[in-house]
Amino acid sequence: MNLGNCPRCGKLFAMNFRDICPECTKAIEGEYQLCSDFLRDHRGATMTELSEETGVAIRQITKFIREGRISVIDAPNLSYPCEVCGTAFIQEGNMCNSCRTRLTKELSNSVKNEQAREDRDNHKAAYSALDKYKK
Repeated sequence: MNLGNCPRCGKLFAMNFRDICPECTKAIEGEYQLCSDFLRDHRGATMTELSEETGVAIRQITKFIREGRISVIDAPNLSYPCEVCGTAFIQEGNMCNSCRTRLTKELSNSVKNEQAREDRDNHKAAYSALDKYKK
C-alpha cells in the first residue's frame, strides 16, 4: 500500500488511482458540477465571470477545459492564457498560434543548421578522387 501526501490539502492518504486524497477529489467534483451548472445557464460567460460566480479558481477551470470536461464549443467565451507568452488567450492546447508557429520555425531552423553542420563535417573528412590529383 502506497502512502502519499495530497498535494492539494497535505493530508496523508493511501494512493490509488488518483494523486489526490478522496476528500479533495470530492471537492474537485463539486467544483466541476458548479461550473457545469453555471455554464448550462450562462453559455456566454467568460473565464473571469465563471470563476467569480462559482468561486472556482481559474487554474482549476483551465484544468477542466484541458481535461475535456468543459467544452469550449458549448462556452465560446471561455479562454485561458498561453503557457508560453501568457498574453494571447486560447481555447485549446497549451500555446497560441503565434508561439506554436515560432517554435516550429525555430525547430526547423535548428534541424537545418544541424544537417548543414553534419554535411560540412562529412565533406571535410571525405576523401575525393580530385584530392589524389591535387597532390
